[in-house]
Amino acid sequence: MSLETLIAVAIFAFVASATPGPNNMMLLASGVNFGFRRTIPHMVGIAFGFGVLVICIGMGLGALLQEFPILELALKVAGGGYLLYLAFRIALSRSLSSASPEKARPMTLIGAALFQWVNPKAWMMAVSAIAIYADKEDPFVSVLFIALVFVIINFPSVSLWAGFGTALQGFLAHPQRLKWFNIGTGVLLALCIVPMVA
Repeated sequence: MSLETLIAVAIFAFVASATPGPNNMMLLASGVNFGFRRTIPHMVGIAFGFGVLVICIGMGLGALLQEFPILELALKVAGGGYLLYLAFRIALSRSLSSASPEKARPMTLIGAALFQWVNPKAWMMAVSAIAIYADKEDPFVSVLFIALVFVIINFPSVSLWAGFGTALQGFLAHPQRLKWFNIGTGVLLALCIVPMVA
């Protein structure tokens, strides 16, 4: 893979990772409700899970979904349902940090990694990256490079959203502001389903 291609993949990875989507809406809410440090496993899980997703799609999973559209439909239904569930939970959240730790917990590393498999934006990003940048003559090495670039770029990109949420903690310490922030974030997360059905 040429240096020009790697730079292009890095730019694509940054833009795709830093723009709004399900992961970033959840990180924003997690930063507000749990702080940056407690959101780190969530961020690592996104980077790791997305890297694995890119590798799997590059090694043939994308072609399998094209061959069997029912699998793609099942993925969309599962992803949409889970996004609605998460949106509902965020919208109903009313506490900063661990006022009720048994109920309010940030997403785990494993949970965030697994979420990539039902995240419609993650699938669109991964399929697009493989279609545009994978080398047809040496697909294995190029797919690994694409996944590695995404993992390296993804973590700092999504960290911006958790950091922004953490910066809002003081302003949202007021219960009414926090309530409306969480409702708004839940609605925005639910709206991420629209591209799946459009």
